[in-house]
Amino acid sequence: MKYTALAGGTGAAKLLRGLCQVIDPSDLTVIVNTGDDWMVWGLSVSPDLDTVTYTLAGLIDETQGWGIRDDTFRCLAVMATLGRETWFNLGDKDLATHLYRTDRLREGNTLSQVTDEIRRRVGIRSRILPMSDQRVATQVLTPDGWLAFQEFLVREKGRLEVRDVAYERSESARPAPGVVDAISHASAVIVCPSNPISSIGPILAIRGIQDSLAATQAPIVAVSPIVGGAPVSGPAGKMMLAKGLPVSPVGVAQAYEKWLDILVLDRQDSALASEVQSLGIRAVVADTIMRDRQTEVSLVRAVLKVLP
Repeated sequence: MKYTALAGGTGAAKLLRGLCQVIDPSDLTVIVNTGDDWMVWGLSVSPDLDTVTYTLAGLIDETQGWGIRDDTFRCLAVMATLGRETWFNLGDKDLATHLYRTDRLREGNTLSQVTDEIRRRVGIRSRILPMSDQRVATQVLTPDGWLAFQEFLVREKGRLEVRDVAYERSESARPAPGVVDAISHASAVIVCPSNPISSIGPILAIRGIQDSLAATQAPIVAVSPIVGGAPVSGPAGKMMLAKGLPVSPVGVAQAYEKWLDILVLDRQDSALASEVQSLGIRAVVADTIMRDRQTEVSLVRAVLKVLP
């Protein structure tokens, strides 16, 4: 079987790591959000691409959930001395990835090409695709005005009220090469437990991707990132409310209603299964909190079990 996954950052990376323990990693294609890509000190940073890559390569800093394990931050300290902004933490090893990406992009390569080079060099057998080679920027409307996603999440620590979320330049962006084919030719599509608005939303905003999801013959299963009325992590709750969605698995189902077949929700939310099913989406109850490698694999097995 060939599997295609839609992914954001940390929660997605854990599920994907578990998936690669159960299936042949070469049978997996991951389509990753790039709406929160950011320029830091002139370098092109792709946080979700890097988190997925570092996790599947066994390099991720498990404590932080981002960056490279056992990294140092000497460059960051010197940049602070020089008066540059340092609210976006970049470790010294992590900098090498961004230097390489920026250099290759400046040479005329696409983000897809550079992403594939990086994943091959760190020994990942799964295919990793950015959602688009064109720049799409997730913007968050707060009482202070519109902020780029990283300004909202990292600089402001996600504490501001969210009034709206938009995907700047998504109308003109095209799916990266291979994205539509990966959806169309998959045996199954898995939507990782990522923020429906800021992680999966930008992917869906690219013209043609939702149409591909609606048209594919493959079953599509999503894992809810909302458990017990709150996101497992991050600002998904605020963002869902800003988009008029309830902060529950029902809200996740509504966000994906046009093309989703199956939603896996946590046992804490089992009472909501009938409401999800009223939307024409099959509801499956499982333990969805990934606390360690064992629970990652257990959740993956539960997801694969529901596929026809």
